[in-house]
Amino acid sequence: MSVSKEQLRLYAVAGSDSLKEGVKLAQAVEQAIKGGATIVQLREKNRSEEEIIEMAEELKPVCHKYNVPLIVNDSVRIAYKAGADGVHLGLTDGDIIYARRILGENAIIGATAHNLHEAQAAWAAGADYLGCGAVFGSPTKKNTVPLSIEELNRICTQISIPVVAIGGINAENAMRLKGSGIAGIAVVSALFSQNDIQLAAAVLKDILEQM
Repeated sequence: MSVSKEQLRLYAVAGSDSLKEGVKLAQAVEQAIKGGATIVQLREKNRSEEEIIEMAEELKPVCHKYNVPLIVNDSVRIAYKAGADGVHLGLTDGDIIYARRILGENAIIGATAHNLHEAQAAWAAGADYLGCGAVFGSPTKKNTVPLSIEELNRICTQISIPVVAIGGINAENAMRLKGSGIAGIAVVSALFSQNDIQLAAAVLKDILEQM
């Protein structure tokens, strides 16, 4: 496996849409890492391929300075061109086996799952970790599929790769996931929409250590 549970503890999903006005993405990502983020995903939905590659190339040295992996959302092609550490694939974003062939054995390949059946399929295809949600809805995604904590626990119990919970998680509700079996949490707004990103990450890190 290319990624450890420890690296998935605080999964920062970064995108320019989540930032407050005037904040640079690379600066925000570095603040998140300093606060305790252990892995970073670049997620840009409204940019061209060339723009996203450029953004990933800017984030890569920031992440690697702190030995934090950089993952690209959705696109194997962009991940390959940018030299990212891996890719995260949603259910309609491409084939895990193809991604492995293109990116190599050492690449981190994550997959989205909304239930045990999807989790089993992603595991069988060779995913390194699962992103499972939406556990508390999502302020950044419309039409999210709800995932109960009971189903999340079933996935964690029956799947041997690490599971990261995602969807509306913040400092107020994260502790509700205690005992679910997750390796970590993925957050967007709870980090990158905050006035002090480093402090927000540190608070979430402390909560995760208590869990």
